[in-house]
Amino acid sequence: MQLFLMRHGEASFDAPSDRERMLTHHGRYQTGQMANLLNSRISQLDLVLVSPYLRAQQTWQVVSKHLPKARKCVVLDNITPSGDPKMAADAILAYAQQYKADTVLVITHMPIVGFLVSELVAGLEPPIFATSAFVQIDKHSEQASFVGMNYPSGV
Repeated sequence: MQLFLMRHGEASFDAPSDRERMLTHHGRYQTGQMANLLNSRISQLDLVLVSPYLRAQQTWQVVSKHLPKARKCVVLDNITPSGDPKMAADAILAYAQQYKADTVLVITHMPIVGFLVSELVAGLEPPIFATSAFVQIDKHSEQASFVGMNYPSGV
C-alpha cells in the first residue's frame, strides 16, 4: 500500500475555534502546488481519510481537483490535532483493509501527522511538517518504509 500523509494548507487564526480555521489564499496556492506533485505519484486513489476540521476539508477540496477521483472518502475524527497517534494509525490501517485500498491519502494536522509517521514506520522520529507538506510511506504487511517528504517551494 502507498500511504500519503499530508498536513493541511496554511490556515488563518481568525476563527471562533480551532475547528473552524479556514485556509488562507496562500494556503490554497501551496496546497494546489503540492496537489500537482501528488498527482505525479498517484495514478489511482482508493481511499481518502480527512479530518473534520474546516482547514483539512478545504485542503481536500483543493487537492481533489488535481487527483484521480477517489473510490472512497471518509471523514475521520481520529486524525484531529489532539488525536491519539496509535489509535489514529490503527484506524487508518483498518479503513485501508476494509476498503482494500492500495493507495491512501490522509489529510490531517500537526502534531498528529508527525506522530503518525513514527507509529507507521518503526524507529523513525516524528518529522515536522510544513503546511501542505506530505510524506509517502510504502507499507506491506508489517513492513513499512519511509519513501520521502515533500515541501511546498519556498519552505
